[in-house]
Amino acid sequence: MSDARRRLSRRWSALPALVRNAPPRVLLILGVVVVVLGGLIVSRPLTSLVLLGVYVGASAVVMGVVELTGRPSGWWARGVAVAWILAGVAVLVWLGRSLELLPSVLAVLLIIGGLATIGDALTRGVPSSRVLAAAWGATQVAFGVLSFTWPDVTVLVLALVFGVRTIVFGIGMVAQGVRGIRRPRVRRTPFDSAAAVRRRRVRRRWTAGGRYALSVLLVLTAAGGWWVNDWLQDGAPVVDAFYDPPAEVPGGHGRLIRSDSYNGRAPQNGDVTRILYTTRDAVSRPAVASALVIVPKDPPPGPRPVVIWNHGTTGVAQGCAPSLRDATATRWAIPALEQALKAGWVVVASDFSGQGAPGTYPYLIGKGEARSSLDAVLATAELSTDLVLSPDTVVWGHSQGGHAALWTTAISEEYAPGIDVLGTAAIAPVADPKALATELLSGPPNALLSVLTSWVLVPYSETYADVHLDDYIAEGSRSIVLEMTQRCPTEPGVVVSVLTALGVGEERPLYTADLTEGALGRRLEENAMTAALGTPMLIAWGSEDEVIPPRLQEDYIAKLCAEGQPVRWATYAGYDHLRPLLPKSRFLPVLYDWTKGLFARTDQVVDGCGLR
Repeated sequence: MSDARRRLSRRWSALPALVRNAPPRVLLILGVVVVVLGGLIVSRPLTSLVLLGVYVGASAVVMGVVELTGRPSGWWARGVAVAWILAGVAVLVWLGRSLELLPSVLAVLLIIGGLATIGDALTRGVPSSRVLAAAWGATQVAFGVLSFTWPDVTVLVLALVFGVRTIVFGIGMVAQGVRGIRRPRVRRTPFDSAAAVRRRRVRRRWTAGGRYALSVLLVLTAAGGWWVNDWLQDGAPVVDAFYDPPAEVPGGHGRLIRSDSYNGRAPQNGDVTRILYTTRDAVSRPAVASALVIVPKDPPPGPRPVVIWNHGTTGVAQGCAPSLRDATATRWAIPALEQALKAGWVVVASDFSGQGAPGTYPYLIGKGEARSSLDAVLATAELSTDLVLSPDTVVWGHSQGGHAALWTTAISEEYAPGIDVLGTAAIAPVADPKALATELLSGPPNALLSVLTSWVLVPYSETYADVHLDDYIAEGSRSIVLEMTQRCPTEPGVVVSVLTALGVGEERPLYTADLTEGALGRRLEENAMTAALGTPMLIAWGSEDEVIPPRLQEDYIAKLCAEGQPVRWATYAGYDHLRPLLPKSRFLPVLYDWTKGLFARTDQVVDGCGLR
């Protein structure tokens, strides 16, 4: 083996340097152990983080020691050796305290290894070896840098890389041990035949060709990684400066900070403005939120009735705000929008605090959602002297927004007494978050459920002091869970979250505690809104709802009827979770006529409890 190849091998793993001259039986036993270790790392990456950390840390330390004791030439080799030792010690020392440092250290190890390999390529070796070393070094550096871009997948991807490498190396050790046991080593003599010399030359040519081909593959792999990174970054929503609150904001809640034009598509019968305003979160801390205000093009004279629209789940990151999306103010996102505008109603659609504007997003946190919605109406009243809002208000919402709609009505009289909520329409609502969590968690774990769970757990932990994230997640998975909350379902980057969740596996999921117990369970129960609201309600859902089991809606209606709440309800055969609010849905005329009747104070069917 050439000097350059030995140095490259030592930097890839310290183990070869220690077992190169071991007896065949020792190689065989060690090889089997290494294969098992690699299999654990690959098949159970999350539960084997400790093993991965021990392996990487010890390997890095030994690698550095071997470099130093091998009398390195020059400051470069000594510096690389010291860097290996420091990185390995960092992994081993922090292993007992937290595994959160492991992704960063693994990325640094890749960069160090890459730079060291490039250094070797510049100093020694045959041309094909130097080209391969340079390509391999550059690839390591590239993926090390990319690892910092996607910290949640760093551990899982590198676990796979290290695990596969470990398995391959272990198999090589086993094969070497088996060969050593079966036959003695044959030494080459200086009197080889001309045919043997020619065969060696041919092998060298094929070896060189293979190195060049592998170099091209490594370069293409690194380039592909950067292309994928750029694609993911370009697909992420951009939060512009409009959403940055000033250093000083108006006092109180429901105060307008600024307004601007909406950059997305406008409805045929309305004009759209986005607003930034003050509000309060679920625990009464001052917050800032954004919303869209959709005003009829030719409104009738006099104060305008208001429809509050509460959107469904769009993610929990700041960039997931509906007002950042192109089609939010169209009939594909807001049911019966064109009919509402033709009737002269003003539609106010909050993003909720923490989306668009910075802050903690109140995902399925009732008071936080409701305060954002009510304050959006109060801030809209400050938009223009030409726009006068009537106190008459009807609240609509879908899914998560259905939960928000229920809470908006429940707290409106106390929180915003100037707003007179006449009724509430909730489409496939999450009336009871704990009941939904219990239902979803009763089935087998899956990647999408892991992502959705992070969207609930992280906002709850950031809102309530008694909900601690680490009480519910596996050791070392904090960065994975947090990063899942930073991507929206409409951006390409959500693929990273799904792949990460898939990489964890079902045997040992991200979440180790019962999410419906303890402080989180109590807070989920606290955010249920199953009590009577006292004003008319319209509840609708699809019989084929794949997100919220229809049985939960039936239980909800039963509770409302038992409490004497006037509620009109309907289930639509063949409709899934989204279908009731989309154009041409059979529910839309019902929603419009019911709302129109409330504004007009006309008699209509408001109670369907007798139909159960």
